[in-house]
Amino acid sequence: MEFAKLEPVEYGWSGDKKYHAWDADGKEYFLRVCAPEKEDLLRKAQELQQGALDLGLPVTAPRGLERREDGVYAWEEWLPGQMLDSVLPSLPQEKQRSLGVDAGKILKRLHSFPAPEGVEDWEERFNHKIDRKIRQYRECPLRYENGDAFLRYLEENRGCLAGRPQCRQHGDYHVGNMMLSGGRLFIIDFDRFDWGDPWEEFNRIVWCAQLSPAFASGMVDGYFGGEPPLEFWRLLALYIASNTLGSLPWSIPYGEEEIQVTRQQAGEILTWYDNMERVVPRWYQGGKQA
Repeated sequence: MEFAKLEPVEYGWSGDKKYHAWDADGKEYFLRVCAPEKEDLLRKAQELQQGALDLGLPVTAPRGLERREDGVYAWEEWLPGQMLDSVLPSLPQEKQRSLGVDAGKILKRLHSFPAPEGVEDWEERFNHKIDRKIRQYRECPLRYENGDAFLRYLEENRGCLAGRPQCRQHGDYHVGNMMLSGGRLFIIDFDRFDWGDPWEEFNRIVWCAQLSPAFASGMVDGYFGGEPPLEFWRLLALYIASNTLGSLPWSIPYGEEEIQVTRQQAGEILTWYDNMERVVPRWYQGGKQA
């Protein structure tokens, strides 16, 4: 594939180069140019994306992947539309919720893909991750106000990880990786795909809830077909606590602005969870049938 025209696309944190691309016939594509070491990851991400497409899920069609002199090129069909996070707050509350329900139903079907054979036990794997996040936080020169609430919740609820199933995951499922195209919700950016507990996939719902509690509530209810079990909320709080601890050391290289965003989010999470003394967050408006 040769591209006749490229326009840079500026969004995301991956460090990849991204373009709106055209071939000689004027057909449009989304092009990602990555470091060579990401080739295998991108190939597997495209396989998951194609599998989702084959299920009839609203994702774009991958069209090619090649290693070239300046990196690995991966391209897919261009999706015209608007990023969901830019338009969601302006929509009526009921529309926000219905889009969240759609996102939850899509995610449920995406989780029908099994994890690879022989993957590490989830409890063991995620406990290693918790240990790493705790160590990084304690070695970090900065602290959250009342950050000990996250540490306490993690230590008291590790047992919830026992016996959890695993599946393929999108890896970064939130409003920043969704688009509205022709009035329909689409899921984009599969390049952080992973496998693990399907409920862990909700760990990015923080970004959704900050923007639209109605969307976040609809997403949960759409996934479960109504109100989820209490065990889901216990695990979700664990996954969010782990992510939040790791976010502070992660933010430092990006400067003071990103540090403050991280601190603000941590404070909001502590408010939702009453300093981790409750398991159903205050943003949840649910229990409605989806």
